[in-house]
This record gives sequence, C-alpha cells and structure tokens, in this order.
Amino acid sequence: MMTQGSPDLVLKRRPFGSWLLGPADQSTRRLRVRLQILMTTFSIGTNLIGALVVFVLAVYVLPGPSLIDRLQLADAIIIPAYFVLAIAVGCVWSMRLTRRVTRWVELERPATRREQIATLQLPLRLTLIEVLLWLVAAVIFTVMTVIMQPENALRVALTVIDGAIITCSVSYLLTEFALRPVAARALADSSPPRRLLAAGLKARTVFFWAVGSAVPVAGLMLAAVLALIEGDVTSTRLSVVILALGIVALGNGWLLTMLSAKSVVAPVRSVRDALSLIGEGRLDVSIPVFDGTELGSLQAGFNRMAEGLRDRERIRDVFGRYVGPGVVQEALSSDRLGGEERYVAVLFVDLVGSTELAMNRAPTEVVQLLNRFFAIVVDEVDRQGGFVNKFAGDAALAIFGAPAELADPAGSALCAGRELARRLDEELPEAIAGIGVTAGIVVAGTVGDVRRHEYTVIGDPVNEAARLSELAKAAPGRLIASMAAVEQSAPAEADQWRTTEQITVRGRSAPTRLAVPD
Repeated sequence: MMTQGSPDLVLKRRPFGSWLLGPADQSTRRLRVRLQILMTTFSIGTNLIGALVVFVLAVYVLPGPSLIDRLQLADAIIIPAYFVLAIAVGCVWSMRLTRRVTRWVELERPATRREQIATLQLPLRLTLIEVLLWLVAAVIFTVMTVIMQPENALRVALTVIDGAIITCSVSYLLTEFALRPVAARALADSSPPRRLLAAGLKARTVFFWAVGSAVPVAGLMLAAVLALIEGDVTSTRLSVVILALGIVALGNGWLLTMLSAKSVVAPVRSVRDALSLIGEGRLDVSIPVFDGTELGSLQAGFNRMAEGLRDRERIRDVFGRYVGPGVVQEALSSDRLGGEERYVAVLFVDLVGSTELAMNRAPTEVVQLLNRFFAIVVDEVDRQGGFVNKFAGDAALAIFGAPAELADPAGSALCAGRELARRLDEELPEAIAGIGVTAGIVVAGTVGDVRRHEYTVIGDPVNEAARLSELAKAAPGRLIASMAAVEQSAPAEADQWRTTEQITVRGRSAPTRLAVPD
C-alpha cells in the first residue's frame, strides 16, 4: 500500500518536483494553460514586489535629500504608468516568445536538437526581456531625477539597478521552475546538449551567491557612502537604514538560496525516489529529464541505467526459460568451462507414437499438443525442485540435484515421475509417454567453447533413464524406475514403490533392477 510520501506516489503526483507543474502525462492544452498562468503570476508578482522594495528604499530608507517632498504630479503619473506598461509589454513579449520557441509542443511532435537548445535557453531569454525593461526604467528615472533632483540621481540609479539584478535573478529561477514540464518534453529520450553545460551548477552557484550576498552588501556600502556624503545623518536615521537594508538582504538571500536549492534538489530527489523503487525491484521506472545542467545528465543517466537493468532482467528471464533459473545463476556466478562429479537423479520422459501424431495431425495441432505436454512436465519438475535440462523433439530430460543441490534428489525425481504419470493420464490422455527414473554419479557442468556454453550432465544414469523410458512405453503404468533410485530415496517415497524384475537394458553391461509404483 502506497503512503503519502512513498517514492512511487511522489513520482506520479510530482514528477517535476512540485504539484503546481502537474503530472507528466498532462494534455498539451492543460500544459499550455498551466504554463501561462504560472509565468504570468510569477512575472507580475516578482516585478511588483521588486518595484515596491526599490521605491521604498530609494524614497524612505537610503540617506539623502527627501524625494517624496519634491515629487511632482508628472512623476506620480509616469512612475506607475511605466510600471503598468512594462508589465504589459513584458507579459505579451514573453508569452509570444514562449509560444514561438515551444511551438513543437502544440504540434505534438518531438523537439529537434535546435528546438531542444532553444527551449533550455528560454528562461535566460525571458529574463533578458525583464532586464531590458528594468534598464529602461533605470535610464528614465535617473534622467528624471537628474533634471529635477540631481543630488539624488546616484541614489536612484544604483537602487534601481540593484533591484533589477535581484528581481531578475528571482524571476529567472521561477521561470526555469515553470518551464520544467516543457523542458522534460524537449529532452524526452535524450540527454541535455553538452554545449549548455558551460554554465552549469558551479557557475550558477557562484552567480546566485553573488546576487544573494554581494548585491545586498553593496547596498549597505551605498547607504554608508550616502551617509558620508550627507554628513548630518543622525545615529537613529542610520540605524533605521541599516535595519531596513538588513531585512531586505536577509529576505533576498533567503529567497534566492531557497529557490536555487530547490532547482538543484528537485532533479536529485527524482533520482533518489526512482532509485528507491529500483531497490524494491521496480524496474519499470523512468523519470522526466527537465534540467539543462549536469543534473539533467544525471537524470538521463539514471534512465539509461534503468533501461539497461530492464534489458538485463529481460535477457535473464528469457535465458532462464531456456536453461532454467539454476543454470542462469551458475552462468552468472562463473563462466568457466568444465564440470564436477555430482550425485543426481535423472528423469527422462518420451512421447509414444510421435511420428504417427505428426502424420495424422496438422503441424499447429502437433505444436499445441507438445506445448501442453511440456507444460505439465515443467510444472511437476519445478514443483519437486528439479530443472528440465533438455527438450529433444518429443522428449525431455530433467535433472534433480544439479546445479542446485537437493536434500533428497532421488525421492524428488521419483515423486515427480508418479505425479507426472498421473497428470498425463488425467489431463492429456492423447499424449501417451514413457517415463524412466534413475539416480547415480554424473559429471555436471558447463561444456562447449568460450563463445558458446551449455550446462549439461554426462554419465551412465542419463543413458539408463532414457532406456527405462523406452521400456516404460509398454509397461502398464508407463513409469519405471531403477531400484538404485528407490533405495537412495527417503523412506516416505521409497514405500510408494515395489521391485519387479532385473534386466540388462540396451547399451549397458550391468543389470538393472526395476521398480514400479506400488
């Protein structure tokens, strides 16, 4: 059961690090509306707050002649008018640029390499629009101040520029945050372009440290310079200035640090949550790549790793279907050729009249019959801890005791033989088969060449089991075992068998005492 903070739930509900950005599979229309709302809200909110802070600092906080006392009616109209105009121009310009760069999203097609780069550079281009509008504001307000209050021109110019730097830095981080779903679609099945990594984490960390620390400190130094120029600033006034600038510096530093940290933590957290699911055996995990820095390469690298694990598990599963899970484990732990002597039990099962079946039935019917027959064989062999070593046309060879050891290999093989004979008689009466079971010492291991291996068992018990299956085809129960296997099995299984006759089977010089189910 998934908890609210489980990695699986987090990746589904917040694939981009926040519920504000929506799910990864949201429709194009929903994504477009969400993007427009977020970017408009962030743009208006950050610039409004930035403009208010700059106005308060320039007019009421920084030392110098009063600006508000000499504020004229024209100034009171121009300042808010420019702000409204700049907000309108910035929003329209930004949205048109965004729609043009991300047009491939509306067309619902993968982004080209050039469109990928343009999409990842979009936050910077949108921020440059705001920088331009702030610089225009700095020029306009400085010129106005020079004309009417030249003694305050430096204070106004530096305050607006400092506010522009801080506001545009915050806006850049928020724009990059809002564009994560679009960046993820641009980077689907791809890695971030290498050429963008020149301005990666290191450069970004240094820049935002400078904006969060150097600019506020520069503001404090500006206040000190203005106090020295003014000359008659009281200690109370200077204390108010320092407290106000300190609050602004702390708030600005906290905001930039938090946003910058979140931009780093979000992709790392997505990889961490996905790794937790991988550790739980969930290999069907893929995370959206939405970062254009080294962290995006980390996300893409995780997806490649997960894909490799899925391929490896798929190969292992297919390999196991052909040779058995035990052989797969043996092959993964050692790739050496050779074998070792092991005591095993061998079960050989062979269909009766397979030639007639092939002649009298359509090929598809023969294949279906063989598949049903082998399904019962594999089921019973697996149930008793053995593995089917070979399918040979209409026959199968099963081994008990290698490569995985069993406490009672002979008893397991005998039990599998009895259950197999019963199920074939009840579930597949048209498939008549002879079953032979024996036990003994064989050489078990990998044979072949370094380019092609096969796990097999070689020895007299294999041949004996094949001959017993031939005899079993004419026996009443169609199941014959050697007394050697019965004597080596646990008493509970041995009691299910009785001895019959002693014969010398074809290909062997020593006689074999036969046993059949009691």
